[in-house]
Amino acid sequence: MKSMYIYLLLATIFAGSAACKNTSEDAIKAKRKEEMTNKENRVSPAATASATIGGNTVTVNYSSPAVKGRPIWGALVPYDQVWRTGANEATMVTFTQDVTIMGQALNKRTYALFTIPTADVWTVIFNYKETQWGAFKYDAAEDALRVSIKPEMLEESVESLTFQVISNDTNNGGVIRLRWEKLQLDIPFNTVPESK
Repeated sequence: MKSMYIYLLLATIFAGSAACKNTSEDAIKAKRKEEMTNKENRVSPAATASATIGGNTVTVNYSSPAVKGRPIWGALVPYDQVWRTGANEATMVTFTQDVTIMGQALNKRTYALFTIPTADVWTVIFNYKETQWGAFKYDAAEDALRVSIKPEMLEESVESLTFQVISNDTNNGGVIRLRWEKLQLDIPFNTVPESK
């Protein structure tokens, strides 16, 4: 009889533990769903950078994580792995006209912007599947273009990741500039004039 009470007590404890675990997992899933749908309350807020250069409106939609005293390159952002180049959803870049990037053609449309950081040269990727969460379902078969770019180091740290779209003082050229921590990455582009 005593062993039956012990058995019932243990069964109740395990059932309660499993229920707590399921409740905890449900809470995590609910928080993730809330983050995906409600952009206003995110730790890494949504941001946009845009400029019109040579008749081409270039827009970058991204989420902006902060350094918060953490080591970034090779740590929070691992080397040699595909990175969403921001936080939350993959960063998206829209060109309203065709462009060339480092001499390679890229059609006007919206792309997901991924990078593969290393300690030296980064791989910059424009991927056709523009709407995806992070880089968890990144598929290289969907890449439209890959280029290699060497970032430069900054003297002062930039707390929150920022993008800018900047003219390079020609009629149709510019850069998409990423700055975070003590790193700057410039992705040059030239707008292809539309034929009349």
